[in-house]
Amino acid sequence: MATADGTFEYKERFGEGRARTYFRRVGDRAVSSVGLGTYLGDPTDAVDDAIYETVKAGLESGVNVVDTAVNYRHQRSERAVGRAVRDSDIDRNAAFVSTKGGFVPFDGEAPADPGEYVQREFVDAGLVDSADLAHGSHCVAPGFVDAMVDRSLDNLGLDTIDLYYVHNPETQLDERPASEVYDQLEATFERLEERVAAGDLVHYGVATWDAFRVPRDHERFLDLGEVISRARSAAKAVGNTATHLRAVQVPFSVYMADAFTVESQEGPEGLQSVLWYAHEAGLNVFTSASLAQGEVLSGVPDAVDEKLSGETPAQRGLNFARSAPGVTCSLAGTTSPEHVRENARAGEFEPLGAQAFDAVFE
Repeated sequence: MATADGTFEYKERFGEGRARTYFRRVGDRAVSSVGLGTYLGDPTDAVDDAIYETVKAGLESGVNVVDTAVNYRHQRSERAVGRAVRDSDIDRNAAFVSTKGGFVPFDGEAPADPGEYVQREFVDAGLVDSADLAHGSHCVAPGFVDAMVDRSLDNLGLDTIDLYYVHNPETQLDERPASEVYDQLEATFERLEERVAAGDLVHYGVATWDAFRVPRDHERFLDLGEVISRARSAAKAVGNTATHLRAVQVPFSVYMADAFTVESQEGPEGLQSVLWYAHEAGLNVFTSASLAQGEVLSGVPDAVDEKLSGETPAQRGLNFARSAPGVTCSLAGTTSPEHVRENARAGEFEPLGAQAFDAVFE
């Protein structure tokens, strides 16, 4: 697992030439504010090899945050990430690895009959109660998430996962009321607290697409304060002195800034954005789609671009995302070693200061 000593030695090794705030903190660990996502790519051996080389290149270029999920590329991404972490010149205790569970994963390739596969491999096998499935493919019940922790540990070939996310729980709102989703999250958080105590996880979190950045009356809205409250109750129920809920993951980019502009979370003095709320609640924020799924590569809007530092649109886009309040790390997916090295060099430039960032939205 990532350790304070390992990650701070990594910071010392790769910090020279980078701006002061490039490395940030998750608890007592030092993590790069540019991270690598592994969602992209077809489920082929060639892409497996590309991800393997890209993860190694990232780790050896100053990017020590690698994000994946059990369902990404039908479990292939986790397996490629694990191989790369083990084979990298970087010690395991310097790499911060996160993964997710929530979507029912295929194995290696999409089956001819997905419904039959889910029934046979998950429902009939006792890993999932069909009543807990949303859209026949998503589940956040404790037994399923617990089984996915085991599967991710096996796929990655690691003893410990640094950050484990419950993946897109708002999907469940399509099938059941919010009260039931919160109840199920609390039960799952209890199981994750137990996995922390067992040494399988260091922290856990919630990765979302819609939930925290949409208005409160949106059909896929979830209240982060309620999620935190449920995590505290879960920790207490299993005898932990404090919750190990550590992070949220939300999409954020120059083209998708809702996490900053939409005031959906109920703070002590009124509504505020999820970025501000999470920051004040002491949670780390990891931004997904930080390059707007490639849109930023075609250019950043001129009015914003002129305020940003960086040699390429990707670097300036990442510097915008990691300038937002409370952001710990901005993730960008790629299967190219060249691109991950380019992204890492974004850290040579200062992100926007608070006043300059706010001015973008005035």
